[in-house]
Amino acid sequence: MNTKTKNIIFWVLTSLIAFVFLGSAYGKITGNPEGLKMAESFGLNAVNFKLLGFIELAAIVLFIIPRTGVIGTLLLVAYMGGGIATHLEHGQSTTAPVVIAAFVWIVGMLRFPEFSNRILGK
Repeated sequence: MNTKTKNIIFWVLTSLIAFVFLGSAYGKITGNPEGLKMAESFGLNAVNFKLLGFIELAAIVLFIIPRTGVIGTLLLVAYMGGGIATHLEHGQSTTAPVVIAAFVWIVGMLRFPEFSNRILGK
């Protein structure tokens, strides 16, 4: 596979991740009533819910920019780790956050060779 094809695939995968996280961040920042209701069941108020949206937005921006993509990958995976912990704490299914975290991790490893080399010890 040539470099151009790889870049296209990486940007499509990055766009999919950005789409998911930007939609989630938008819902948090604008105070989506359904999301806010779920957040309140987790013990979050509207201000903290909005703050999480801005944190999510910052992490996805870092992920999209190639120069800061490795940091963005780590922040998104850590963010999803918090989501997994919250779901576990409240007896909810962790399938969605685990799948999203795994997908972010895989795309990060594929997109940034220096990241995968460091993690895999190559």
